[in-house]
Amino acid sequence: MKAIIFDMDGVMIDSEYAYTAAIKAEVESLGHAISEEYIYGFVGTTHEYTWEQMVEDYALPEEPAVYIEQMLEKREQIVLRDGLKTYPYVREFIVEASEKGYLLAVASSSPKSEIIRTVEHLDADVYFNCLVSGEEVEHSKPAPDVFLRAAEMLGVAPEDCIVIEDSRNGTLAAQSAGMYCIGYRDSQYPELDLSATAKIVSDFREIKLEPAE
Repeated sequence: MKAIIFDMDGVMIDSEYAYTAAIKAEVESLGHAISEEYIYGFVGTTHEYTWEQMVEDYALPEEPAVYIEQMLEKREQIVLRDGLKTYPYVREFIVEASEKGYLLAVASSSPKSEIIRTVEHLDADVYFNCLVSGEEVEHSKPAPDVFLRAAEMLGVAPEDCIVIEDSRNGTLAAQSAGMYCIGYRDSQYPELDLSATAKIVSDFREIKLEPAE
C-alpha cells in the first residue's frame, strides 16, 4: 500500500453530534418531528444530498441551500461552544503513517473550508498531500468519486490506497473505488453498517502499519 485516505467526520473529528443536533434543531424549528435514526442515514453524504432528500420527505417550501445555510449556522454555534473534538490518537497515527512513507489525503463530503479547519486544528496540515471535498466531484458518497479524485491527485492506483471510514455510504464508496477500507467505529453512537470494510477498529492504535511500498 502506498497511500492512506481519511474520511473526516466521524474519523478525524467527532462532528456527528454537532451535525445531528443542528439538523434536528433546524427541522424542528420548521414544525416537524425528526428522529436521530433518520438523520444518521445521511452520514457520509453531502449537505446538498441530505437537504434535497429532506426537502422532499418533509415537503419543505424553500430550496435546500436555505436550510443548509441555517443548519451550518447552528452547527457553527455548537462548535464555538464545544470546540472541535478530535479522536484520540488520530494525530499520532497521521504522523506515524507519514514517517512510514505513506502519501496522505482527506476525502470528505464536508466543505473544503471544514477540512482545512480540521487539519489545521490537528496541527497536521504539513502531513497531507491533498484535501478533497465532496463539493469538488460530481457524485457524493456512496459513489466513489471523491476517493478516486484523491487517488488521482496523489498519483497512485486505487488498489494501492487504504481508506478509513465510519459510515455505510463511505465504506460503499471505498469498496466501489476498489480500495482497502478500514471501518472506524465510535461506540457512543448507534452502530452503523460497516460490513463493506476489511476490518473494523475503535482505536487508531489497533491499526498496525507496515512501511509503505
